[in-house]
Amino acid sequence: MKRELVRDWMTREIITVTPDTTLPEAHQIMMNEEIRRLPVVYSDGRLAGIITLGDVRGAQPSPATSLSIWELNYLLSQLKVEKIMTPDPVTIHEDATIGEAARVMLENRVSGLPVVDNTGKLVGIITESDIFSMVVLHEWSEDEEPVPA
Repeated sequence: MKRELVRDWMTREIITVTPDTTLPEAHQIMMNEEIRRLPVVYSDGRLAGIITLGDVRGAQPSPATSLSIWELNYLLSQLKVEKIMTPDPVTIHEDATIGEAARVMLENRVSGLPVVDNTGKLVGIITESDIFSMVVLHEWSEDEEPVPA
């Protein structure tokens, strides 16, 4: 299991946004796709940052605000992802091992890592769920006894 590579377990079909995506748009994508994080990429595919559901929640206004609901909605509709994303997030290379990815996640207290190639372009994302899936699949395949024919 320690020799498994990130490239073999990462999600390759990544949903991304650009820095000029609005906060409501990013939030809607997360809700529709049932995901908790969105890599933010420049037009050339390089990683600019990452925005999480926690970031979106943190950008919501306090209930103690004196602004009207219309003013709040207007302000939120103008807020761009680049203002609240984590710029230059911790990443992992596609040739790293799953063990290295797990260590990086634990050390940085994150639940997912954008996966980049040698040029810094986003090629995937690896999450705790991907690692759990790998562990479970390996565990079950090693424990199962052959079925008699």
